[in-house]
Amino acid sequence: MKRIIISGPTASGKTDFAIQLAEHLPIEVISMDSRQIYKYMDIGTAKPDPYQLALVKHHMIDIIEPNEYFNAFLYQKMAKEKEEEIRNSGKIPIYVGGTGLYIDALVKGFFEGVSRDENIRKELSKLNEQEPGILRKMLEEFDPEAASRIHPQDIKRTIRALEVYLKTGKRISELQTQQANYEDFVLIVLNPKREELYDRINRRAEKMIEHGLIEEVKTLIERYGKNLDAFKTIGYKEIIDYLDGVYSLELALHLIKRNTRHYARRQIIYLRRFPSAIWLEPGKEALESVLRIIQKEAQF
Repeated sequence: MKRIIISGPTASGKTDFAIQLAEHLPIEVISMDSRQIYKYMDIGTAKPDPYQLALVKHHMIDIIEPNEYFNAFLYQKMAKEKEEEIRNSGKIPIYVGGTGLYIDALVKGFFEGVSRDENIRKELSKLNEQEPGILRKMLEEFDPEAASRIHPQDIKRTIRALEVYLKTGKRISELQTQQANYEDFVLIVLNPKREELYDRINRRAEKMIEHGLIEEVKTLIERYGKNLDAFKTIGYKEIIDYLDGVYSLELALHLIKRNTRHYARRQIIYLRRFPSAIWLEPGKEALESVLRIIQKEAQF
């Protein structure tokens, strides 16, 4: 029995595709979106609407407050528990989302064979304070594969990768690959034509403004303040800058569109690293193909 992952760049139609699958098979969705986990951040994260949630049960959405801590390890643990619950209820669990770190957590797991070394961590943190950006340069030199997967601003994961290399002389990317369990998963990537994808991104950004993103951000700021990691999400950070008078609403909307397009490109690049991934252009043929895959691989 294989586990099914449906991924793709942002705005590629993953939620709608899952709803269409549910018309033919008894599925439940386990979300793989690192921003939809937050309560009250609805419009800017493009969460499924109440109608969609009524059609198909979704898990791992609205599970924590925006000021609460969460990481990929917790995601993996909770998602696997949900997967077991769904199977025990006689339904088919389908992972749906575009957060690469969560896909890594599921497929590769977490390499924990090298223990923490607080001295190394302190030295690396001190070095980064003295010379910002040096850790990124070190990682690109020591472990280019890890550098390609770790966001340049993700200092925590950068330090962990360097810590493993400095302690063992081995790259964390190699150690993680050794334990990757690709055979347990079928990764399906929804990949619209680039022009269509960008058009969907632009229209979605405009709808977010029309549907009340500014008011949502104002409410969140009143409750939590401005300085949360959760608010570094595309859409929220631009609107916060607009509210602070950094730039106009027109420019904020332009930046949301541009930054989302850039993010979509990074997602596509990440997904290309999976050699066995099945790439499909959304549509009727893709739906029929995925239905056959689920019926075969999920042993339904």
